Amino acid sequence: MPNGRRLLLVALIGLGLAFLVPAPAGVTPQGWRQAAIFIAVIAGLIAQAMPAAVVVLLGLVVTAANGTPLRETLGGFAEPAVWLVVLVLFFARVLLNTGMARRIALLFIRAFGRSSLGVSYALLLTDVTLAGGVPSITARNAGMVLPVGVSIAEMLGSRPGPTAARLGTFLIAAMYQGSAVACAMFLTGQASNVLGANLAVKLTGIRILWSDWFVAALVPGLVSLLVVPALVHRLLPPEIRSTPEAASFAARELAAMGRLTRDQAITLAVFVAMGVLWVTTAWHGLEVAFVALIGVAVLLLTGTLAWADCLAEKPAWEMLVWYGGLVRLGELLAASNVPKVYAEQVGQVFAGLPWPVMLAAVLVVYFYSHYFFASITTHILAMFPPFVLLLIQVGVPPKLAVYSLLCLANLPAGLTHYGTTSAPILFGLGYVSLRDWWRVGAIVSVANVAIWLTFGFAWWKWLGFW
Repeated sequence: MPNGRRLLLVALIGLGLAFLVPAPAGVTPQGWRQAAIFIAVIAGLIAQAMPAAVVVLLGLVVTAANGTPLRETLGGFAEPAVWLVVLVLFFARVLLNTGMARRIALLFIRAFGRSSLGVSYALLLTDVTLAGGVPSITARNAGMVLPVGVSIAEMLGSRPGPTAARLGTFLIAAMYQGSAVACAMFLTGQASNVLGANLAVKLTGIRILWSDWFVAALVPGLVSLLVVPALVHRLLPPEIRSTPEAASFAARELAAMGRLTRDQAITLAVFVAMGVLWVTTAWHGLEVAFVALIGVAVLLLTGTLAWADCLAEKPAWEMLVWYGGLVRLGELLAASNVPKVYAEQVGQVFAGLPWPVMLAAVLVVYFYSHYFFASITTHILAMFPPFVLLLIQVGVPPKLAVYSLLCLANLPAGLTHYGTTSAPILFGLGYVSLRDWWRVGAIVSVANVAIWLTFGFAWWKWLGFW
C-alpha cells in the first residue's frame, strides 16, 4: 500500500476511535481522544507510513491540539531515560571509533574460537558485554559484532550463496538469536527497556534500577545464553566444526592492534566505571542517566569523543525525537485512565481463574503477538500498559507481572526477519534463507519461553517477587 494510503488509514483509525466510539465509563472525552491519538501513532509505526520520528511528531502536534499544554506535550524530551539512550549511543560511537569494541570481540574469539560453536559463543559474549552499556541492538549486533563474525566466515570461505552453509548461515542466525537474549538481560540492553521501566514506575510505582534488572534477568539469561547457540548449532549445523583459524586470526589481529591506545584505555576505564556505578546505584543513589552524562563528559573533556562525532551521530538525535515523543505519549495514555479501565473490565471477565493460569496465558499471547510488530519498542509501548495492569488486577504479584512482561518483550525479536531494527541488516546479507530464519526463530522461541517460565519464575520466587 502506498505511503499516502497508509497515512490516510492511520488517520481514519484515530478519528474513528476519537469521535465514533464512545468513551468508556471512567474516561473523560479528552482522555479518550488522547488514547485514540496514541493508538493511531502505534498504527503509524507498525504500518511504517512515514519515518518513526515524523509519526511521533505528528502525534505530539495533535496532542497539543487536543488541549494538552505545549510544555507538557514536549515534556518527554526532558526525561532522563530518553537522554540515557542518546548518551550511551554517543558512547557506542566511541567504542567503534577507538576500536575497543573490535578488541573485545577478538579477545573472546581468541579464547573460545577454536570451534564453530565456540566462535558463536565468543560473538555472543561480546554482545552481552556491550549490552551493559549500549542500549541498541543495531549498534551492538549489526555495528560492532557483525563485522567480526562476517570476517571470520569469509576467512574460512563461507559467503552468501553455495558456501553459506559452511559457517556463515549458523553464525549469523546464532548471533541474532543470542542478541535478543542480551537485550533481555540489562536495563541498557535495549532502548525499549528504559521506556518499559519508565512506564512501570508510572503505572505501578515499581522503580527498576540497573542492578535490579541485572539481578532479575541473571539466571534465566545465563541459561538462555548457554542453550540458544547450541540449539541453533543443531538446527543449522555448519559444515566446518573445527575453527582453529578463527582463534589464530583473532590472535594476529590483536597483535597487529598492539597495546591499548590512550583513547582505548580511557574508553575502557569509563566503560568499567559506568558499569560499577550502575550496579551500585542502590548505594549511592546516582541516576543511571546522570552516570552516563558523567561518562560522556569525561570522554569529551579528554578528547576521546569529539563533539563533531556527537553531531554526526544521526541515530542518536533521531532517537531523541521519536523516543522522547513516545515516552510522553505513553505517559499521557496512562494518565487518561484507559489502560486501568481496560484492565478492570477484562479482569472481571476472567475473575475466578487462578492467577498463575492467567499469567501463563497472557505471557504466551504477549510473546507471540510480536509477529505483528517490527519493533520491540512499539511492542512494549502498545501492550505493556494494559497487560501489566490486567495481570495485577487478577492478582499477579506486581513485581512478577512487571519483570516477566519487560524481559519477555525482548526475546520474541528473534521470531522474524523484521522483529527488530538489526534483523533486516543481518537477514539482508543473504546467509540465511527466509524459511530457515523463521523456522529457527519459532523453535528458539519455544526454548526461551520454557527457560524464562521455569528457571526465571523459580529465580524470581527466590528473589521474593512472588
